[in-house]
Amino acid sequence: MSSELLILISVTLIASGVGTATGFGTSTIMVPVLSLFYPLPVTLLFVGIIHLFGDLWKVILFKKAVNWRLVLSFGIPGIIASYAGAAISLDVSPVLLKRFLGGFLLIYVVFLFAKQNWELPKSNKLAAVGGSLSGLFAGVFGVGGAIRGAFLTAFNLPKEVYIFTSGFIALFIDSTRIFKYVTGGIMLQQSLLYAMLGCIPISFLGAWLAKKFLTKVPQVSFRLLIAVFLGLVALKFLIWS
Repeated sequence: MSSELLILISVTLIASGVGTATGFGTSTIMVPVLSLFYPLPVTLLFVGIIHLFGDLWKVILFKKAVNWRLVLSFGIPGIIASYAGAAISLDVSPVLLKRFLGGFLLIYVVFLFAKQNWELPKSNKLAAVGGSLSGLFAGVFGVGGAIRGAFLTAFNLPKEVYIFTSGFIALFIDSTRIFKYVTGGIMLQQSLLYAMLGCIPISFLGAWLAKKFLTKVPQVSFRLLIAVFLGLVALKFLIWS
C-alpha cells in the first residue's frame, strides 16, 4: 500500500468516525490534512464526496430514529436560508467571519457546560427558526456542520435523532456543492479515483464503529461530547483562521 493511500484511508477512517459521532467535523479534519498534498479545489471535491457518503451512512445506520417533522421544519428553511447567507458572505473578510464564528461557538459551549439541562421546546415554529438561522449562518460562515450541530443541540435531541437529522439535511447540501464543483471543471486525478474505491468502504467502517461507540454513551454525556467538539472547532477558527 502506498503512503499516499495509507494517509487517505487513515484520515478517512478517523474523520468518518468523528463526523458520525458528532454530526459534523469530517471536513474540519480532512481538508487541512489533504490540502497539504493536493490543490484546494481537488481536496474540496474529494472530501465532499467522502462527506456525502458519510451523510448517507448516517441516514442508513440511524434510520429508525427518523423524525420527519423535525427534518422538514428544520431542514427546508435551513437550505433556503443558506443561499441568502452565501450572498452576504461575499462582501466580508472570510478570516473575520470565521473568528466571529469561533467566538460565538466558544461562548455557546461555555453556556452548555454551565446550563447542562437547558433546552428549547421542540416545536415546529422554533425548529423552523433554528433551521433558518442555522442555514443563514452556514451560508455566511461557510461551515454548515458545526453551525447545524450548534442549533440542533439547543433542542437536546436524542442522539440517534440528532445524527439522522444532521445527516439527512447535509445529504442534500453536499449533493449540491459536489455538483457545483464538477460542473465548475474540478476533476480528480486517476490515483485519487482509485483511492476513492478504498476510502468509501472505510468511511462506512468509521461510521459503523461510531454507532457502536454511541450505544455506550449516555444521552446526558452525548450533548457534552458535541459541546467538546464544538469547542475544538471554535478554537481552530480563533487560532488558525
